[in-house]
Amino acid sequence: MDDWESKTVIGFRQSVAKVAKKDSDINAARRSGAVVATDKKMTSGGNKAHQGTDHQRIAKLDRENEVAPPAKIAPSVGRAMQTARLELKFSQKDVAQKVNEKPSVIQDYESSKAIPNPQILGKLERALGVKLRGSDIGKKL
Repeated sequence: MDDWESKTVIGFRQSVAKVAKKDSDINAARRSGAVVATDKKMTSGGNKAHQGTDHQRIAKLDRENEVAPPAKIAPSVGRAMQTARLELKFSQKDVAQKVNEKPSVIQDYESSKAIPNPQILGKLERALGVKLRGSDIGKKL
């Protein structure tokens, strides 16, 4: 076929999928031989506070699989730090300057609220001269 003999149609729309809301429309489409797909609407209804049992079951599973919070430092380590610091007559600010940390970090370690960091514990051991890791916590280095 030549370019001159070919037919070009401008503005022809292809058939777009139609959303049928009535059962009669769906049955008519099936009778005509059209491809019909039906999807059930999951969240119908207006009560958002009370959702189906699936949502409750999923929420329960989420609660069971919660990740445990990281372990805090042992209270014995905080007490050993505090006694060693007071023997050396240092304030928390002085110790923080020696180990190049903020005073709030030292406060968290002494009150057993901090997540243990081996690097900070090593610096504190050297600055205070006291063992803070292992079995013999509180002994002089």
